[in-house]
Amino acid sequence: MKIIENSREYLSDFIRLNEEWIKQYFSIEEADINLASNPFKIIEDGGYIFYLVSGNNVLGVCALFNEGDGVFELARLAVSPACHGNGYGNRLIEHCLSKLKEINAQRVYLVSNTKLDAAIGLYKKYGFQTVSEGPHPVYSRANIVMQRHVL
Repeated sequence: MKIIENSREYLSDFIRLNEEWIKQYFSIEEADINLASNPFKIIEDGGYIFYLVSGNNVLGVCALFNEGDGVFELARLAVSPACHGNGYGNRLIEHCLSKLKEINAQRVYLVSNTKLDAAIGLYKKYGFQTVSEGPHPVYSRANIVMQRHVL
């Protein structure tokens, strides 16, 4: 099992895994459709897409969107439902935090929903703290913003 960075080969898996979890809990929104039409834009804008791969199977994905000035958004973390409970979300977040440190990022934030208990617990485990709760301007499914400094 390995984590592959910024490969075009697995972009369809990136979109598929994200759409699976979104559809399970919420519904696809305009921002999701826009991203699905050109996911490589994340990389073109100075961000990263990570794929947790075993053999030819993508088990999990995550992205870092470059917001500029050393700020990144941790986004699109998704693990295949068949693989939940194996620590793959941990591996992806640890890899993201390592990459952020490597590139001297200053701060990372994420947008989520408080009904996603496992995700919120995972983010807290890695030092993310709530900075705001309530409606989000881009995602109707989001109601919490969390962040942490990159150490």
